[in-house]
Amino acid sequence: MEEVFYYNTNVNWSEGRIGKLSSEGMEYITVATPPEFSGGVPNIWSPEHLFVASANICLMTTFLAIAENSKLNFISYSSSGTGKIEKVEGKFFVTQIELSPRILVANEHDKERALRIIEKSEKTCLISRSMKSEIILKPEITVQN
Repeated sequence: MEEVFYYNTNVNWSEGRIGKLSSEGMEYITVATPPEFSGGVPNIWSPEHLFVASANICLMTTFLAIAENSKLNFISYSSSGTGKIEKVEGKFFVTQIELSPRILVANEHDKERALRIIEKSEKTCLISRSMKSEIILKPEITVQN
C-alpha cells in the first residue's frame, strides 16, 4: 500500500464572503465566513464547521474500520461534535472539540467492546492526531431493548 497520499481541494470565490469548495469528481459545497465574524454569512458551511466535522467524520470512519476488523456487531452509530473557539494570546484557536458518539449494540456483551473500540478509534484517528485542539470523547453506548 502507498505510504503517501494527496487530497486536493479547490475554492472559488462567488460573492461577498461566499465561495464554492470542490474536488475533482465531487459535488461542490458552498462555504463562507461564519456569522460570528465580520461579514459572516449564516446557514452556510464555514471552515470552523468543516474543521469540527473532519474530527467527527474521522472518528466514525476509524470506528467503522476497527469495529469491522474486531467483528463488533453494532446496530447504529451517530455522533455530534462541538468545537470551542477561544482567543489565546490575542488570536482565535479551536481549543477543544467534544465528540459525542452514540452507539447502539444488540446485547450487553458488546457494550464494553464497543466502548473499547470507540476509545481506540479516538486515539488512532489520523485527523484528531493531526490537530492541536484537545479532543474530548463522550461516548454513549446503549443496548437495544
